[in-house]
Amino acid sequence: MTNEFKPVKQEKSVISIRIDNNILKLIDEKSLNADISRNEFIIQCIEYAINNMSK
Repeated sequence: MTNEFKPVKQEKSVISIRIDNNILKLIDEKSLNADISRNEFIIQCIEYAINNMSK
């Protein structure tokens, strides 16, 4: 029996947010320095914040 690769598509939602221009500039700079997309950077920031919140 072989292990077969079975790709799984994670369900994602498209949302719209309004963000201060200065924060967006920082996000763009940080994501460029990290060599990841703006979207991926924002997702990782949100995950980090949620995982590090006190109860």
